[in-house]
Amino acid sequence: MKTCWNCGRATETEQGGAPLFCPSCNSLQPPPSDYFALFGLKPRLAISPDELQKTFYELSRALHPDRFVRKPEREREYSLEASSVLNDAWRTLRNPVARGEYVLKQNGFDIGEQRSKNVPPELLEEVFELNMAIEEVRGGDEGARPQLDLARANFGNMLGDVDGQLETLFRKWDETQSRDDLAAIRALLNRRKYIQNLVSEVDALLAPAA
Repeated sequence: MKTCWNCGRATETEQGGAPLFCPSCNSLQPPPSDYFALFGLKPRLAISPDELQKTFYELSRALHPDRFVRKPEREREYSLEASSVLNDAWRTLRNPVARGEYVLKQNGFDIGEQRSKNVPPELLEEVFELNMAIEEVRGGDEGARPQLDLARANFGNMLGDVDGQLETLFRKWDETQSRDDLAAIRALLNRRKYIQNLVSEVDALLAPAA
């Protein structure tokens, strides 16, 4: 049973969670390192952006160091620590890809482990043609630019398809908490990373010179 550092009374709830502030004396407690726990959420992948943003703003105000200037040194330190963790949690949880990678890491998955194996075989020919077009444009052949434009549109559509599949898998994992679903999510995230790298490479080449 967790107890308050200030008054010594129990802070842990019947569900096993612990509030940020002591229910008895309202002293700020050591912030959890788990991003979901800090936001008062159970681990899940399908999160409402509006819900997350609302909670972030509420916690930002409650934990801001300016509110603890006249508090004991221990509480001031907890405020600084909590604010830092909160900002990291916000950057991670608001981004679906980063959120998925965070949950994978929490569950012991190496998100880069199978990256090369997860490149879809059906992309190999398109990637080969893309690389040929890239080399031609870099070599001064502007006639290959329409091919790059087409490849950019195709890979952009693929990203949209992957994001739609991720949304479905995110909701499924929230219900099942299955490692098989996490493995499928990791494969999709690796595929997405591969395609995104291709899109970024094409965008950089197609960008007008400054």
